[in-house]
Amino acid sequence: MEEKLNLTTEWDKVFPKSDKVNHRKVTFHNRYGITLAADLYEPKEAAGPLPAIAVCGPFGAVKEQSSGLYAQTMAERGFLTVAFDPSYTGESGGTPRYMASPDINTEDFMAAVDFLSVQDNVDPEKIGIIGICGWGGMALNAAALDTRIKVTVASTMYDMTRVNANGYFDSEDSEEVRYEKRKALCAQRIADYKSGSYALGGGVVDPLPEDAPFFVKDYYDYYKTKRGYHPRSLNSNGGWNVTGCQSFMNMPILQYSQEIRNAVLVIHGEKAHSCYFSRDAFQKLTGDNKELLIIPGAVHTDLYDRMDVIPFDKIEAFMKEYMG
Repeated sequence: MEEKLNLTTEWDKVFPKSDKVNHRKVTFHNRYGITLAADLYEPKEAAGPLPAIAVCGPFGAVKEQSSGLYAQTMAERGFLTVAFDPSYTGESGGTPRYMASPDINTEDFMAAVDFLSVQDNVDPEKIGIIGICGWGGMALNAAALDTRIKVTVASTMYDMTRVNANGYFDSEDSEEVRYEKRKALCAQRIADYKSGSYALGGGVVDPLPEDAPFFVKDYYDYYKTKRGYHPRSLNSNGGWNVTGCQSFMNMPILQYSQEIRNAVLVIHGEKAHSCYFSRDAFQKLTGDNKELLIIPGAVHTDLYDRMDVIPFDKIEAFMKEYMG
C-alpha cells in the first residue's frame, strides 16, 4: 500500500508554467515499498496513446528544478512525461531522509517505467528516460536492466560510483585513500548511532571561498544565486546523509552498460567538468544507435536550465527516431 504523502498544491517550480501542457501531481511506488512523488505533464492537444518519458536528476535535486523543466519542455513536444523525486528526497517517501543508493535509485527509474506502462494514454512500447547529472549514470544503469526502456538520454552525466570511489577527476584513485574514506565513514556511522541522528554532508559551500575550483563556482551560481534554488533540494540546503553514498564506492553502476541494446544519447558541455564521465561512459557503449553530443562552450549547469543551450530539438528527434 502506498504511503500518504504531503504534496504541495501550488506551482512552486523554479521555471514558469507552460500553457501548452496539462499538469498534475501523481504518485507511484517502487519495489522497496517507497512511494514516489512526481509531476505529470501532458500535451493539451494530445490524441491517442502517447510516447512517454520519465525524468530525474541532478543528484540531490528535486522535480521542481531541472528535471521538471526537461519534462515540461518534452511534453510541449508531444510526449507524456513525469519528473519524479527519488526515494528519500523532496516530496517522495522513505526514511531516513536524504539517503542515496545505486540500487534503490535505479529501481526508482524502473518504477517510473512501471507507472508509465499502465497509463491508458501511454504507448508502453514507446517509453524513454532522461537522467541529468548524477542521474545520467543511474539512467544508464536502469537501461542496462530494463528492456522496456527504448531510449535513454544522459545529460551532463556524473558517474556517482566513480566520483565516490576515486574523487573528482580521479584525484583520489588509490587503495590507501579509499581505505581512509571507509574508515571515516564507518566512524561516522558509530557517531550517528550513538546520537540517534544522521550527519549531513555535501551540498554547495556557502559562502563561496575565493579560491574555490571552477566547478564549485558553477554549482554555487546555479543553486545559491536563486537561479536554481529550491527549499526542498539537498544541494540548495546543505547535503545528503554522509554515509548514504557509502555503497556507491563498491557498486559500479556502469558495469554492464556495454550490453545496452536500445538507443542512448549522451550529452555534455564542451567546458563541463563532468565531460570525462560522459566521454568514458559513451566509449563503453556499443551499437550504431548510440550517440555522443558535445555542446560548444557549455559548462555543466548550462544543461540544467539554459533553454538556449539544452538541445531539446536533438533530444526530441532522437527519442522519436528510436521509439519507432
